[in-house]
Amino acid sequence: MGFDLRSLWDVFALIGVVIALAPWFGRYLGRVYMDRPLPGDVLLTPLESAIYRLLGTSPRVSMRAREYMLALLAVNGGLLAFLFFFLLWQAGLPGDPTGAPGMSWDLAFHSAASFTTNTNFTHFTNESQLSFASLTVAWPVALFLSPATGLAVAAAMVRGFVRRDGTLGNFYVDMVRSITRVLLPLSVVFALIMVALGVPETFTAFVQAHPLTGGLQTIYLGPVASYQAISLLGSNGGGFYSANMASPLANPSALSNLFGTFVMMLIPFSAPFAFGTIVRRRGEAWPYAVTILIVFGIALGLFIAYQAAGNPLVSGITALGGQTNGYPVGQEIRWSLPEGSLFQVASVYGNVGANNMQIGAISPVAQLVLLFGMFTQATPGGVGTGFGMLLLFGVLAIFVGGLMVGRTPEYLGKKIGTGQVRWAALALLVHPATILLPTAVAFLSGQVSLAGLSPGASTHVFTSVLYEFTSESANNGSALSTAQFNDTTMFFNLAGAVVMLVGRFVPIWAMLMIGEQFARQDALPAGPGTLRTTSATYTLYLTLFLVIITALIFLPVMALGPLAQIL
Repeated sequence: MGFDLRSLWDVFALIGVVIALAPWFGRYLGRVYMDRPLPGDVLLTPLESAIYRLLGTSPRVSMRAREYMLALLAVNGGLLAFLFFFLLWQAGLPGDPTGAPGMSWDLAFHSAASFTTNTNFTHFTNESQLSFASLTVAWPVALFLSPATGLAVAAAMVRGFVRRDGTLGNFYVDMVRSITRVLLPLSVVFALIMVALGVPETFTAFVQAHPLTGGLQTIYLGPVASYQAISLLGSNGGGFYSANMASPLANPSALSNLFGTFVMMLIPFSAPFAFGTIVRRRGEAWPYAVTILIVFGIALGLFIAYQAAGNPLVSGITALGGQTNGYPVGQEIRWSLPEGSLFQVASVYGNVGANNMQIGAISPVAQLVLLFGMFTQATPGGVGTGFGMLLLFGVLAIFVGGLMVGRTPEYLGKKIGTGQVRWAALALLVHPATILLPTAVAFLSGQVSLAGLSPGASTHVFTSVLYEFTSESANNGSALSTAQFNDTTMFFNLAGAVVMLVGRFVPIWAMLMIGEQFARQDALPAGPGTLRTTSATYTLYLTLFLVIITALIFLPVMALGPLAQIL
């Protein structure tokens, strides 16, 4: 069916702006985690020092991987418990004007695990199952702490390449600076811009409207702009409304849709340049940045092309119009196909998980494109941990490349040994394990039944279950819903919570251990056999390595679901 090609200019312009700002903002991020002088030091340094004293720590205290991980688990474990009991008892707490009931223990556990792990995958309806206090008090705590954890871990891992004492920094300091220097100021600015674009910002819980059709309509309100700003910026993705960014209140226009896309892309696309700043070799940023752009660009092109190609079953319905697509159910018409596609691809590939369309209604190829982004978790992936995963691919690629030419693999003057490879392999393999095992259990135990369904419906249901656990394992949060599959049962609540927790904290532990192993080494000068990691050849090699490894791991399960739908 096609679309107006002029609508691509908005997409190209936005990507161009992100690429232009990424090196500058990446250098700023690098200075944040190197504790270099920054604008705002006069106001923020005394505030941060007071917080450190309250926490009983100091920037002068540097932690090894085990200490760093224990501090991280203490903060995130406390957050998990806080959210669990808040949701369990929300009906009896102040701030429940709509009368939302307390959640069942399994749903509260799933929801608490979801927001603690930066996943924000919801098995509930915000408007009817969540109190106003949960939305405005409990959730915002997680919306800041979970992305701050991801940024802190990435910074700690990267420091391993420049340190020689085996330490990685102080988790509490990294977490505080992530909030005060990055997440909080940006979210305030972005929230103000969203208000200017028409997104509501109020502490009124709801208003009653009188629609033309008669009766009363409850319109839920709240601090939507500030909520959506940190939700998109921090790779959280859980929307203030159940319709997420498809809601006209959260995303009222094509301009707000483009701005939300920019907010999601800013930090993940800047992360490689923060890496180059911290290791003091800015040229090392470009292979990772270009790898992200290649995979992301191809994914976006495929998504737009197959959405625009049209569904032959509805191709004769002329009323659909050229600015929708051949899979029109769930596709917003307030913005063009390329604009909506860019938002959705940026959301899933950046592990944000916010939706501006119904993923279950898009073409099978487009669904496969989104799944592949969650399989990699690194193009660009979520805030902080996404770049950490990409760096793990880089470590493995350099190790394999060194073996192929008969040289001792080394990177940035640090040797890559079996220890780093084992931890990197663990981080990459835990992802398919937490997807494939619960998917198999769901079908073999009868939690999901394909009986009586047509072949097309069966493959769609399988893809939905696969997508659910992939999204939870990748800490993404987007969902591919279908009427034949109910994920609000105790099995999916408990299995999903375990998948999110394992998928979040096992790779983080691996990243910290790899960082410590590098931090124990002295830097060696480059020799004649050192792989040039700033070359175009290495960039192409890294891109192909990432794509091929991901495809080999997940091709069999893709053949059962998305590929079967296509065929």
